[in-house]
Amino acid sequence: MSLEKKDEMDHKGWMKRKDLTPVEATFLTALIWMDKRLRIVDYLELLEDLYYKVNLQMPKSHTEQYDLDNKFWYWYPLYALGSFSTLAYVVAAVSGALLGFYYAPAQTGDPSTAYNSITFIMTDLQFGFMLRSIHRWSAQVMVAAVFLHMLRVYFTGAYKEPRELNWLLGIVLISLTMVFGYTGYLLPWDQLAFWAGQIGVEMSLSIPLAGEWIAQLLFGGFTLSQATLQRMYILHVFFLPFVVTALIAIHIGIVWVQGIAEPH
Repeated sequence: MSLEKKDEMDHKGWMKRKDLTPVEATFLTALIWMDKRLRIVDYLELLEDLYYKVNLQMPKSHTEQYDLDNKFWYWYPLYALGSFSTLAYVVAAVSGALLGFYYAPAQTGDPSTAYNSITFIMTDLQFGFMLRSIHRWSAQVMVAAVFLHMLRVYFTGAYKEPRELNWLLGIVLISLTMVFGYTGYLLPWDQLAFWAGQIGVEMSLSIPLAGEWIAQLLFGGFTLSQATLQRMYILHVFFLPFVVTALIAIHIGIVWVQGIAEPH
């Protein structure tokens, strides 16, 4: 007698009876293996049930209420801006991770190491110029797409009840996107980065009461130094990616639950 636990659903037998392609068979084998250990199918069914229950409570959009389907086709490309910004974020994250292999923020007391790293990437590293260009352009496309996405949400009334929480989350995300861009702007430590950092210090100091404390916290003092570069590097590479990725996941999850808001 075999001590191996029997497969109650006889998945292997079911798969043999089906005319599955190698890709389908591999996918189902991996899914069955994970489901036996993590019960992911149960959780997916639970999420699906929750999705339909919540969706039944969502108010109808104007296109649904007045049967205006296909009357707002010219809006549809604008509804892809959120996905477009997410795609740009993924490209920026992957290219940024590859750049991280060659970039060093600073050595002890020598912030010029950052500039030398960028010079090496741009001139000596194979495909370095292309890699940095992909990172920079994907980041700029992301900022533009997020900004246009927020405009679309505002002018189509998609921020109204019951989606006001996701609208606030979007405001937080666009703010963090700007911080992402600013911290990345300072990392090359060239003339543009230096004076952008100096403007940041001056803006921080202009804040009443807490200005000096904020400048000390974010820039490591009232003048730019190695401490400034290290703070920008930690924010850009370690802090913001985790926070922004988690918030994007929550944002997309809420959109998935509530559905796409059509023009109101």
